[in-house]
Amino acid sequence: MLKTALQIHKWVGLVVAIQVLFWVVGGLVMTVLPISWVRGENHTPSSVTARPMAVNEVKSLAELALGPGELRGAELRATPRGAVWLVKTKSALRVFDAASGHPLPRLTPDEATAAAKSAYVGRGEPGRAQFLASPPQEAATTTPLYAVTFDDAVGTTLYLDPDTGEAVKRRSNLWRFYDLFWRLHIMDWPSGENFNHPLIIAAAALTLFVTVTGVILLWLRLARDLRNLDNRRRRAKA
Repeated sequence: MLKTALQIHKWVGLVVAIQVLFWVVGGLVMTVLPISWVRGENHTPSSVTARPMAVNEVKSLAELALGPGELRGAELRATPRGAVWLVKTKSALRVFDAASGHPLPRLTPDEATAAAKSAYVGRGEPGRAQFLASPPQEAATTTPLYAVTFDDAVGTTLYLDPDTGEAVKRRSNLWRFYDLFWRLHIMDWPSGENFNHPLIIAAAALTLFVTVTGVILLWLRLARDLRNLDNRRRRAKA
């Protein structure tokens, strides 16, 4: 019975061993790397100074060039392009200059590069901004963005809103390295977002089984070895 239990324990342990290794290595990576570095906070300005505007300088929503019934929501926000109205309409999100009330055109690549440089702290120099109609998965959005990559040690990439110039995501090779081990850790290789899926639950349950049965088998072996040792002592005394 003990031999059969040992065989089951070994084969189940072999199945989960690689994932346990990923859990341990992934945990080590995530504890060693400061999360602020992974998020690019060390390359983020501590504060952004916006030009103050008097209330009477701000155009009201009624003064914006909107058609009747278009307005669904609005937000007044300070951005790298100054104060803007973000207006949600029936079909899209539109951006208006809060001072003039005119719609803002999309940033040019040169303007996006300048906005990225102002949103970055470090020794890296920016490359030319690239407009991405379909951003990569790491940008965590499907809306168009500008991408600006800096030539620093970790290859920092800023993803910017093409209308407001705001840096919406900060990524780097360090972040990508961390993300790789995060995906391995939670066993969600396609997206790295779901850590409640059946596969990881099954792997965790099997690992628990291997651990508990390992402790039981160790106790049985120790008990058997102690009995054998005691029997040898008794025979020696006899």
